[in-house]
Amino acid sequence: MTMKIVAVLTMCSFFVLGLAYDGNKNTNNQNKMGRIIIQKATLNCSAEKAFEMFTDNKYLESWLTAEANVEPIVGGKYELFWEPDDPENNSTIGCKILAIEKPDYLNFEWKGPKQFKHFMNNARPLTNVTVIFAKSGDQANVTLIHTGWRDTDEWENAREYFINAWKGAFIQLEKYFNREQRETLQKSYTRSGLQCRR
Repeated sequence: MTMKIVAVLTMCSFFVLGLAYDGNKNTNNQNKMGRIIIQKATLNCSAEKAFEMFTDNKYLESWLTAEANVEPIVGGKYELFWEPDDPENNSTIGCKILAIEKPDYLNFEWKGPKQFKHFMNNARPLTNVTVIFAKSGDQANVTLIHTGWRDTDEWENAREYFINAWKGAFIQLEKYFNREQRETLQKSYTRSGLQCRR
């Protein structure tokens, strides 16, 4: 598993360096690497369950989006809809899974919301998200890497938006597992005649 993760990270690094190239030969590669978004979480679950949180439609709808249409295979859809009645906006419609190895990693294309649509969603290649799942005792460490940010002011605004968006999403993901753990404790305490404080 470790070699697979190293291979994915290496692939991401080359992808980022190539993607961030904007035609300016004086652009510093260190500057490009600084534009990567990395978000981490430790979840009270197995790596398999954490992986499902990113690939199973009902789980995605419990913490990340209003509606999901994900096909967990290479070339499968990775479409999330925050406004299902307006699928062309605020969605990842048309995005595909580029690499998948259950339960170790997932790599997919990503689009931006309405205010960034005119440049983010027309760029080729699109921005790219890699999620790595690693077992740590009874928990799972989840690392998300969002790459492909170009070097203009509007791209920087979009990147800053997604720094906050992924941070908020991962807070929701952690709350999901805290809630699930609390409900399990509640049931356990109730069976034993005790009450669990919320």
